[in-house]
Amino acid sequence: MKFFVDTADVDAIRELNDLGMVDGVTTNPSLILKAGRDITEVTREICAMVDGPVSAEVVAEKAEDMIREGKILAQIADNIAVKVPLTWDGLKACRALSQDGHMVNVTLCFSPAQAILAAKAGATFISPFIGRLDDIHLDGVDLIADIREIYDNYGYETQILAASIRSVNHIIEVGKIGTDVITAPPGVIKSMANHVLTDKGLEQFNKDWAKTGQKIG
Repeated sequence: MKFFVDTADVDAIRELNDLGMVDGVTTNPSLILKAGRDITEVTREICAMVDGPVSAEVVAEKAEDMIREGKILAQIADNIAVKVPLTWDGLKACRALSQDGHMVNVTLCFSPAQAILAAKAGATFISPFIGRLDDIHLDGVDLIADIREIYDNYGYETQILAASIRSVNHIIEVGKIGTDVITAPPGVIKSMANHVLTDKGLEQFNKDWAKTGQKIG
């Protein structure tokens, strides 16, 4: 399972990247706003740091404008994946950009039917938003399972990129299903290391070591 980091915070990306925990990065307009930096500048810096795909999102709503913006974004670096929304115009843009040799991440997917269309349009990645489905009392993990089954049935090469990850449990559940990629905020990825029994065991080891009166080195 590949790990993409869902942020435009270069310091957070660098920390995880240095540990080998970054296979790619996803950004969106909200994350760019949070970073408070120019989109071209911050995206170029991220692309230089990370070897894998870096998703940069168009903001236009019409296909021709998405294509124009996508081509501009793709010029930032060779590892840009142009991010387009799962609308009819977004699918048109996906088709044009993918046929032009660009990686395309089709985002805001909420149904298996949408995922099929994205694969047919040549998407490199499909991004189902599982957390947002959970928010409206639907099981987002079930969506990943449905897409996995359909893609495997027909040999679609589009990679499933589980997005809107809210918890470590989300990562484990979609990993069991066989998602190709997860994208999550840095804090969620780092929290994978946490376990109450690890903390308890470490506390006991430290207490016992103190009683020995020894030092290492």
